[in-house]
This record gives sequence, structure tokens and C-alpha cells, in this order.
Amino acid sequence: MSTAKNFFTLARRDSSCPSCSELAQPPRAIDPLRLWRYAGLALPVAFLAVIELLVRASILPMHLVPAPSAIAQTLWDLGAARLARHVGASVIRVYGGFAIGAALALLIGAAMGLSRRVDALLDPAFQALRAIPSLAWVPILLLWMGIDEAPKITLIAIGAFFPVQLSVVAGIRGVDRKLIEFGELNRLSRRALFTRILLPASMPQIFTGLRTGLSLAWMFMVAAELIAATRGLGYLLSDGRETGRPDLVFGAILLLALLGKLSDGMLKAIEVRALSWRDAHQVSEAAR
Repeated sequence: MSTAKNFFTLARRDSSCPSCSELAQPPRAIDPLRLWRYAGLALPVAFLAVIELLVRASILPMHLVPAPSAIAQTLWDLGAARLARHVGASVIRVYGGFAIGAALALLIGAAMGLSRRVDALLDPAFQALRAIPSLAWVPILLLWMGIDEAPKITLIAIGAFFPVQLSVVAGIRGVDRKLIEFGELNRLSRRALFTRILLPASMPQIFTGLRTGLSLAWMFMVAAELIAATRGLGYLLSDGRETGRPDLVFGAILLLALLGKLSDGMLKAIEVRALSWRDAHQVSEAAR
């Protein structure tokens, strides 16, 4: 009995020792997805390298598919100041239009998700407006707002509005009824029921809509910069098409892809931080 007591006493002493507890901890496991992430980053680089080789070997015609080195040289020749003006103009328009469209979508979508009457009133009109192509808005906005920045930002806001609005309505309507009944059982007010149950439960789907709306904002930006623009990546696309310069066209496309990826990555980081409380399903190691 005394031997067992002495054993447990020594065990407690060892656990109270920081260095001993660190030695007792198993080595940190290596993330099995790290190599796949590195491969995902290397894949676009490898694709560009293959295109470079095919163009240099005259398998792909350079006047249709320019070599990535030629695209990089074109962007370099534009100069840092000129390129920054084009990129800055597009970024300001995208984020301005996205902020306006997403804010309106969150408010109107929440009203439609909470009220069947509001949804019945607005849903038919929104269904019809969502089916209108982006270029169809251009002449209307030119007639209404002229050729300044207002029609460009408005068109981007229209593109960002509908996916966010749909995700808000679907997120609120998709909340488990048992959670709502639990809140009503605890006599939560309508405001507390929305802020403490409906909103947190619908946030994953809302963030999905925000990311979709941001990607559509970049797409609508190209159409928006066809409205008498003199700066922006959409202007570079149009200028490259009119002057027969595929290197300029592909350079603008690559910049759009890079900026779209960076903006989506920032929004995804915000999503991960805001939804860190979730006990989400994790894919098993076998499936990985």
C-alpha cells in the first residue's frame, strides 16, 4: 500500500514539472494536407511553365496565346505607377460596389427571411431582376447616371446583391426548428431570438453568399468598366482587344485572377475567425 502511495506521489511531482510534462507530450503530428496545399500553390506555376514551353516550341501560336514571360514583360513595360492606377481603380470600384450591394442584401434578405409577407411581396421582382444579364444594365445606367463612377459602382452592387440576398434568406429559413422552439421556450424576445439563435445559425450560409457575391463583383467590374472608363483592368482588357494585343489581354486576366483570389482569401480568413465556435464536420483521414 505504501509503495502504491509513493508511486502516485512521484507521478504528481512529475506532472507539476513543466520540463517533465513537455518531455511526456507526444511529438506534434505533421499536417497531412500540407503537401497538398503546396501542390495547390505549385499547380498554377507549373501550368504557366508548360504554356511557356509550348509557345517557345511553336506548338501554340504566340499571336493567340502569348508566353507568360511576354505577359510579364508587358506588365513590366506598363510601369509600376500606371499599373497601380489601373489596379487601384478596379479595387476601389469592386469594394465600393460590394459593400453597398452586400449591406442592402443583408438588410433586405433578413427582412424576407423573417417575414413571409415581405418575402411574398419582393421575391417575384427579385427573381425577375436576377435573370437580367450584366451587360443589359449598362445602357440603362448610362441613361440614368451618366458616365462617371456612379453607374460603375451601381452595376457592381447589383452583381453582389443577389447571391448575398439569397444566402441570407436561405440561411434564416434553414435554421433548425428545434433551436427556435428552444429559444421560445426560454422566452427570448424577437430581437434576442434573432441575434442569439437565427443569426449565428445562418452565418455559415451567409458567408458563402458573401464570397459568391464578391466573386461576382469582380465579374461585373469588367462590364462596369466598359462604361466610358479610362482606368481599370476592364479598360486594359478592352484596350488590348481593340489594339490586337493578346499579351495585354492575358495580363489583365491574370491580374484579375490574382486579385480575386486574394480578396476571397481575406474574406475566408474572416469567416474562419468569425465562425471559430462551430463544431463542424471534419473529413476522416481515410477520405483525405
